[in-house]
Amino acid sequence: MSRAYQKRGLTGPSRLAGEWLAVSVALLAPLSARAQRETPAEPSAAATGAKVFTPADFVRFAPQTAYDMLNQVPGFTIRGADDARGLGEASENVLINGQRATDKAGGAAAQLQKVPAADVERIEIKEAASLGIAGLTGQVADVILKADRKAGGNFSWSPQLRPHFAKPRWLAGSISYSGTSGALGYTVSLENDPGRGAMGGNDYRILAPDGTLIERRDQVYWNSFDQARVSAILKYGGNGPLQANLNLAYYPYWNRGDNFQRRVRVDGNHNDWDNRRRTFGFQYDISGDISVPLGGGRLKVIGLRHFEHAPATYDQRTDYDSGAPSTGTRYGQDSKIGETIGRLEYRWKGGRNDWTVSFERADNRLVQRSSLASLQPDGSYVDIPFPQGSGTVTEKRYQGVAALSRPLSSRLDLQLAGGAEYSELAKLGSVDPARHFFRPKGSASLAWRPAAGWDASLKFERKVGQISFYDFLANQDITNDRENDANPNLVPPQSWELTGEVGRNFGRWGKTRLKIYRHWVEDIVDRIPVGVDGDAVGNLPRATRLGVQSISTIQFDPIGWKGAKLDADVGFERSRVRDPLTGAERVISNTRDRWAALTLRHDVPGTQFAWGGGLSFEHYGLAYYLNEISQSWEGPYTSAFIELKDVEGLKVNFQVFNLNDGHVRYYRTVHSGRRNSAPVSFYERQHQMVGPLFTLTIQGTF
Repeated sequence: MSRAYQKRGLTGPSRLAGEWLAVSVALLAPLSARAQRETPAEPSAAATGAKVFTPADFVRFAPQTAYDMLNQVPGFTIRGADDARGLGEASENVLINGQRATDKAGGAAAQLQKVPAADVERIEIKEAASLGIAGLTGQVADVILKADRKAGGNFSWSPQLRPHFAKPRWLAGSISYSGTSGALGYTVSLENDPGRGAMGGNDYRILAPDGTLIERRDQVYWNSFDQARVSAILKYGGNGPLQANLNLAYYPYWNRGDNFQRRVRVDGNHNDWDNRRRTFGFQYDISGDISVPLGGGRLKVIGLRHFEHAPATYDQRTDYDSGAPSTGTRYGQDSKIGETIGRLEYRWKGGRNDWTVSFERADNRLVQRSSLASLQPDGSYVDIPFPQGSGTVTEKRYQGVAALSRPLSSRLDLQLAGGAEYSELAKLGSVDPARHFFRPKGSASLAWRPAAGWDASLKFERKVGQISFYDFLANQDITNDRENDANPNLVPPQSWELTGEVGRNFGRWGKTRLKIYRHWVEDIVDRIPVGVDGDAVGNLPRATRLGVQSISTIQFDPIGWKGAKLDADVGFERSRVRDPLTGAERVISNTRDRWAALTLRHDVPGTQFAWGGGLSFEHYGLAYYLNEISQSWEGPYTSAFIELKDVEGLKVNFQVFNLNDGHVRYYRTVHSGRRNSAPVSFYERQHQMVGPLFTLTIQGTF
C-alpha cells in the first residue's frame, strides 16, 4: 500500500507498471517497419486522419449490440461522461452519428447497449481536436448508425453465484426493442442492473497501541443492490433539416446490506455487533434537444431534468454476552436532489473554421432531513438533536463558452475554447448570505498526425470541478464512528490540466497509446478541521497530480496464433497536497495510485468458440481524517471465461472471477484526538475473503 509522498523512484507494483509500459512498446516497436508494409487492420480516412472500422472487423466476436462492437476496438477505452457541472462541455469519448449524447443517464455508451449490432454502419476513431465539439481530448469514437435501421431487439440475462456470504443474483439482464416509423426512430428498454458485494472471515483484529491484541472479529458482510430501469429514446428527423431527441428514464432502486461481527475480546466482554442498511429510492431523467438550420449554421436547444429521492436508514446494535443492556444507534437520512438545465448551442462553419457558441443555465437543489437516535435499555429509541444534518442547499449557475476548431494543415488540427461561469451558492435558512463566484474556463488542444500510423495530441485546460451538495450538511458514519460536520463554505475545485497522448498503430500487430497528465488544483476537496475538534469535507489551497497511463492491444496473428489478442491498461498516479494538521506534504486522500487490467482473448478460427482470461488490480493510497488514517484496496484478481457464439442463435459466456482467491484489505489507525497531537488509540487490521464469482451471460436478438 502507498505511503505518504516521498521523493523517490518507483518501486513495487508501480515499478512493474512502468516496466510493462516499456515492455509493451519494446515488443511492438521492432515490428513497425514490417507493419507498414502489410495491409493495415484499420483503414484510415486520409482527409481527417480517422481510423474506420466496419462490421466485418468484428465478425469474429459475434457482437450482439453496438456497444459490443465498440468494446472490441483495439487500443480504445470507453470513457464515460464525468460528473460535470451541468451539461457543460463534452467529456464522454463516444459520439453517435457525430453528436454527443445530451443526457446524464448513461450517455452514448448506455444508448449503444440497446442498439443491435446489425444497425451499425461503421465506427470512426478520431482525434478530439479535429471535431467541432469543445471539451473532448484524445481519441473519440463516432458510431455511425444505418439510416434504414430495421425493427428488432436484443436481450441479455446474466445470473451470478458466489459460494460465500452473498445471495445469488438471478434478475440481472435487459431487453430492448428499436425501430423506425417514417422519420421517427425509437428504442424502448427494460433492464435491471444489480450488484452483490460480500466479504468475510476471522482475519480481523483490533490492536492496542503497543501492537497487542485487544479484540478478534469474525465478520460476514453483504450488500445487495438492484436498480430496475424502464426507458425510451425517441429520435426524429434522421439527416433532415429538423432533428430532435427525447430521452425518458425511470429507475427505482433497492439497496440492502448487513455487516455482522462476532467480537471476542481479551477482557472477556464478548459481544455481537450488527449494522444494517436500507435505501429504497428512485430516480427519473427527462432530457431532449431540438436542432434546426439557422443563418448558415445550426441551432440546438437542450433541456434536462433529473430528480432523485433517496430515503435511507442505518441501524447499529451491540448485544453483550454478559447480559448488559444492548447499545445502539439509528441514523436516518431522507434526501431529495434535483437538477434542471437549459442550454443553447449554435454551430457554424466559416471557411476552414468550425465555430460553436453555447450558453447554459443550471439550477440544483438538495433537500435533506436527517435524524439520529440512541437505543435505550427497554428497547426504545430516544432522539438525539442533530439539526446540522438537515437543510436545503441550492445553486444557480450560468455559463457561456465559445469554441473554434480548424485544421492548421493536413496533419495538424487546433481547437480553442474560452468562456466563464457565474454561480450562486446558498444554504436556505442559514444566517450566512448566498455566495457568488465568477470563474473563467477554457482549453487549447492540438492534434498531430506526424506520419502514417502515428498520432499525438496535447491539451491545456482550465476546469471547474464538481462538488457534492451532501457535504454542505452534516452526515453520520455510524459504522466507523465518524461524523462529517456541516461546511457551508465548501466551493468547487478549480484546476489547470495538461494532457499529452501519443498513439502508434502497428496494423496487424496491434496498437499502443500512452497518456501523460499533470494537474494543478486549487481548492482541492479533502478533509479540514472545523472548530475545536470538528472534521468536515472542505477545501485545501493547492494540490498536484501527475499520472501515466498506457493502453495497448497486441494481436498474435502475425506469429501464428490466429484469433488471439491481449488488451492491456496500466498506469500510476502521484499526487501532493499539504496536510492541514501537520503542514507536511502527503498524497491526496484516497487516490487511486496504480492499476492494471490485462485481458487475453482467443477466438478459435473456424469455430464458434472463444476463451480467455484476465488480471485486474487497483491500489488506493491513504485516506486522511483528522483523527485517523485508513487505507483500503483489494485484489489482484484473476479470471477466466469460455464463450460459445452460436447456441441455437444465442451467445453464451461463462466466467469465473477471482480464481486466485484475492482478498480485501483495510488498515486503520485511530487516534484519541487529532492525529497531529493525540496518541494512537487502536489499530484496525482486516484481511477479508471474497471468494470466487461464477457468472453466466446469455445474449440474443429478435
